[in-house]
Amino acid sequence: MSEDMVIGILKDAITTALKAGAPILLVSIAVGLIISVFQATTQIQEQTLTFVPKLITVALVGLVGAKFMGQTVMSFTERIFEIIANITQ
Repeated sequence: MSEDMVIGILKDAITTALKAGAPILLVSIAVGLIISVFQATTQIQEQTLTFVPKLITVALVGLVGAKFMGQTVMSFTERIFEIIANITQ
């Protein structure tokens, strides 16, 4: 196993993790920003006001994007198994 192969696998792993996690992270950041602006304008400082909407939207994005995220991780796993099979030859 060469150094280039290891670097390629690590790059692929990081890219896959970013692709799989990005939808949830981006929606969570957007909802948090919107709620923060709302709290700043109304001067309501309730902690559950930020937690509950984020929890609901993250759950919805997880349900909607589960197929995409699953396919992304599954294709990475298949590529890793192909690399493992080719190493033993």
